[in-house]
Amino acid sequence: MSTNHPTSTPPIGDAAAPAARAPLLGLDEALDRLTQAVQPFGVVRAQQVSTFDALGRVLAEEVRSVVDVPPADNTSMDGYAMRCADVSAVGIALPVSQRIPAGVAGTPLVPGTAARIFTGAQVPAGADAVVMQEQCVALDGGAVRIDAMPSPGQWIRRRGEDVLAGSVVLPKGTRLTPQALGLAASVGAASLSVARRPRVALFSTGDELVMPGEPLKPGAIYNSNRFTLRALVQALGCDCTDFGIVPDRLDATREALRRAAQEHDLIVTSGGVSTGEEDHIRPAVEAEGRVTLWQMAIKPGKPLAFGEVRREPLRSGESADSGAAYFIGLPGNPVSSFITFLLVVRPVLLHLQGAVDWQLRSLPMRADFDWPKPDRRREFLRVRRNSSGGLDLFANQSSGVLTSAVWGDGLVDNPSGQAIRSGDMVQYLGFAELLS
Repeated sequence: MSTNHPTSTPPIGDAAAPAARAPLLGLDEALDRLTQAVQPFGVVRAQQVSTFDALGRVLAEEVRSVVDVPPADNTSMDGYAMRCADVSAVGIALPVSQRIPAGVAGTPLVPGTAARIFTGAQVPAGADAVVMQEQCVALDGGAVRIDAMPSPGQWIRRRGEDVLAGSVVLPKGTRLTPQALGLAASVGAASLSVARRPRVALFSTGDELVMPGEPLKPGAIYNSNRFTLRALVQALGCDCTDFGIVPDRLDATREALRRAAQEHDLIVTSGGVSTGEEDHIRPAVEAEGRVTLWQMAIKPGKPLAFGEVRREPLRSGESADSGAAYFIGLPGNPVSSFITFLLVVRPVLLHLQGAVDWQLRSLPMRADFDWPKPDRRREFLRVRRNSSGGLDLFANQSSGVLTSAVWGDGLVDNPSGQAIRSGDMVQYLGFAELLS
């Protein structure tokens, strides 16, 4: 990945300004600046993959149909194909001149006859309607009685009514869902040009962190962020390298950043982005690259950093992307890191692949709770839909209470300083979409 950004790209904040003095950026402004700075891979870096294997990938080139879908008029019902002009009254009988199953092209329909036809089969030339079999009675001698008057076009799917040859069925930048893969297959696309998977390096900082299964000594906590963030990266279809837990030392943090930058597009860390004496992420990134965004006006998730980490020069004969790896430092509190990943890292990873639909999309829903003391920052409250069509609030909104993110099925996106009364309409962000 080349990170030599165009000179027209505006700087993201002031890297030289002290963190305490820098104004807090709003989420929308931060996302706008990040997506200007992050350069999508583009068609040059695309991969050709089987349509079978393209789930979750982002199209690097549009998919254009080379066929009409359906390719010919066909029936949407089992029944009998006929000419309306041959059915002058209910109860008339017509001889059955042919039988047409799906996958077989019949012969032109003989006037005054009907054709036995099955769902998906091509309608024979000359027929202009299909009467479903429930409205017909097969008679001895190879005839059929028509018990309903047909109308022209009845139960016939016309050629090209779904897709016309030459039309774009999936535009560039589409993130491929199961139904999108089916549509691509329906127009004959056996393979698709997609953006390559982002390579994400992940590590946690903190001497207090231990892994599940290890003894929990006094002052230690189990490292939940490592599991949550790794799963989130994998759920987005990215290649993830887990560098584990890095000690709370500047030299160790710098070394981890250097190793992570070499073969990755994005480095994601959790913890160490505040301003304490044991928080080494910012000075380490500044020593190995640059920090261009520091802190956002959201709750939870204020201490979030964005920047770049330089790659070391390659030895002769080696090949890799030049320039730098992008860096996003997430807060250490488990709910904060979870929510900031969804709000910031997910859009960046989708934008990196050229996805056109990465923006946050909320739904208006009714709050069945009170929130009388809002924060000055934009808040993201853990909630759950209830059986009456409203939203319930998890009682403890602390950024360290991970049970709230499991109990809840989404977030209320609450503006700065906005109190909520039961019955108010609020903006709901569902985890189902944010985690897809």
